[in-house]
Amino acid sequence: MAHTLLFACDLSAENRAAFARALRMANESGARLDVIHVLDPHLPRQALRDLEPLVVEEMQRTMTDLREDYALAEPATLLQTVAGAPYAEIIREAHEREVDMIVLGAHRKRGQLDLVGGTTLARVLRGAPCPVLSVSHLATQTWQDILVPVNFSLTCRHTLRETLKRFPEASVTLLHAWNIPGERELGSDGHYAQWRDREVARLRQQLEREIDQLMGEFDAVPEVHLELEQGDPLEVLMNRLRRQPPDLLALGSRGPLGRQGQLTERLLAEPHCDVMVCRAW
Repeated sequence: MAHTLLFACDLSAENRAAFARALRMANESGARLDVIHVLDPHLPRQALRDLEPLVVEEMQRTMTDLREDYALAEPATLLQTVAGAPYAEIIREAHEREVDMIVLGAHRKRGQLDLVGGTTLARVLRGAPCPVLSVSHLATQTWQDILVPVNFSLTCRHTLRETLKRFPEASVTLLHAWNIPGERELGSDGHYAQWRDREVARLRQQLEREIDQLMGEFDAVPEVHLELEQGDPLEVLMNRLRRQPPDLLALGSRGPLGRQGQLTERLLAEPHCDVMVCRAW
């Protein structure tokens, strides 16, 4: 069955990197690329009819420019306009077309956390029926270094499976944040420290068994590294992104970190890398 990528194009300069990435992915995977632009449904009907061919022409012109800039072949494409609320139309089109992935540009209001929650991007990430890719970096950057925060919830397992399936040649780092009870009260006690170290070692062994079991489902898997860091899961992840940003961050739309809405908004307002968000199952 042929795969389809859905790219939501808003014709902005900030959207070009995501458009180029969508073209590159379609070329590499052999998927068809469906490009849509959502028009304001409150415009007069005649204005909508007049705008539609102009918008499609501009999308075609942008695609040609990007193919020339990045030396990309032309994949199978379908360029269309729809009218409605952007986030709702993107999700609806993804359902109806049964797309393999949605590609969107990054949030424009970088650093403005309070403006992120109700954006089209944030809403699509929460409601999409397939993985959503938020692109903030140039398409020339390869996704060689991929970071996946893990705790092996159902959502986390699904995200890891998607990552292993889609990127068998990458280097994948699994980041697990841990907290052991009593650290504040007994952290300086030698016996407690020995018990804590044994518990962390046991945790690592358990995680490694889970990883090996998941990797056994695939014929080809990427190189995988497991990192354990002490602290709050959200802060551990954000500090890791600031300190050593990967090429791509993969996580679930619900979990695995808790406070998922807060995490998503911080990631969109402070994009350190491209982000792939997978549905919960």
